[in-house]
Amino acid sequence: MGVQEDPKPSGGLSGLYRVQFAGQSLYSDDEVVKTSIIDSSTCGWQEGVGSSRRLQIRRLWQRRPPCLKPIHCSLSCDKHVGETIANVVTSLPFIVLGLQTPRKNLNTALYANSLIGVGIASSLYHTSRGEIRKYLRWADYTMIATSTLCLSRALRDENPKFLMAASTLILPFQPLMVSAIHTGIMEVSFAKRASIEPELKMAHNLHKMSSLLGGALFIADDVFPQTSYLHAAWHLAAALGVGTCNKLLQ
Repeated sequence: MGVQEDPKPSGGLSGLYRVQFAGQSLYSDDEVVKTSIIDSSTCGWQEGVGSSRRLQIRRLWQRRPPCLKPIHCSLSCDKHVGETIANVVTSLPFIVLGLQTPRKNLNTALYANSLIGVGIASSLYHTSRGEIRKYLRWADYTMIATSTLCLSRALRDENPKFLMAASTLILPFQPLMVSAIHTGIMEVSFAKRASIEPELKMAHNLHKMSSLLGGALFIADDVFPQTSYLHAAWHLAAALGVGTCNKLLQ
């Protein structure tokens, strides 16, 4: 009589010692199928959510304001020789203003030099053609942003260090944003000073008029690119506004 082996291992032994014998699966075939289906659906749902989020971020980035977009370059403001000459001539007042700006300390000296840089960068940009023009356009915008940053520092030495450091870091990449922020700081400072110093009221009124005119010309230059000499007119309005700001440093 031979010994007959039980093909099924003892359930008690398996349950008691958590032993899995060869050929015995912890899960049934149905459970394995269900788990696979759940895992596949979960992965698909996660991928769908990730794609949706990426699409939303891409749409938000495409709708970002102009100050966050790259600087594009064209010949719209230098359509002919006469307009180029006008743009260069109207860039020179910034150099004159820089030479006339009081240099009482390091901050005011940096601002004065930045104004000279604005005039030089603008002149070089408007006389340039070809591939180098887009780099000089960047230099022009960067110098304008630098001048607003230096003016903000010259007027208010107590500006938050984090703001000044952050502005310096992003200036080469987003000069328009830096210009907007520090122009706003300057406007607030000018208004406060004019409210307590009567001798600044006339300069502040002239500054407000030149700022409004400059803003209108800046927008018109972008909306009506085929209209000649709008950019040169904007140069003059901006120079007038800068000249009134120098009153704050005297």
